[in-house]
Amino acid sequence: MSTMMKGEDSEEVEIDLERDSSGSEFDNGEEPETLWRAPPVLEEEENIHTSTLVEISDTKPLINVRDPRGINDCLKVTFEDVIAEPVSVRSGDRVWIWSNALFEVSRVWIYRIVTVLLAIPISIISGVLFAILSCLHIWMVGPCSQCILIGTRWLQSLWSIVLDVIVRPFLTSAGRCCGGFSIHLAKE
Repeated sequence: MSTMMKGEDSEEVEIDLERDSSGSEFDNGEEPETLWRAPPVLEEEENIHTSTLVEISDTKPLINVRDPRGINDCLKVTFEDVIAEPVSVRSGDRVWIWSNALFEVSRVWIYRIVTVLLAIPISIISGVLFAILSCLHIWMVGPCSQCILIGTRWLQSLWSIVLDVIVRPFLTSAGRCCGGFSIHLAKE
């Protein structure tokens, strides 16, 4: 592993993950889109240790990416997803434009108003609920299940022996006996 000495210039490393390596797609002067870019190496070692805790936080909300796991992909609704006119029946162009505009404006503003009224109370209730459930699971369910598993270790061993000594040989024998039978269906 190589380390960077103080005073050296840091370089940006770009890796192009395009499928076509010939480069013929970008003959028009456009630069290919870089799918991954390594962050430049920090010049001072003390910045690495002091900024790690500040930048990484579980409570810091993601401003730009608000649905990183795609939980609400079903709610990506546009005007064309809800209202569509076939070619045979059409309203006037101005009616269509105003309907589209009013749909989008009302959808966005009603969502914002309802969010202002409900987001904070529901967030508090959800936080309290998940905190209580986490506490119960960590301090009650987990230790109780471990105590039960420790207390019944002998029962697990006994059950394993019963399966190996009685059940498995019986089922293996039954399978070999029944494996010799064959059924042939014939039409008369």
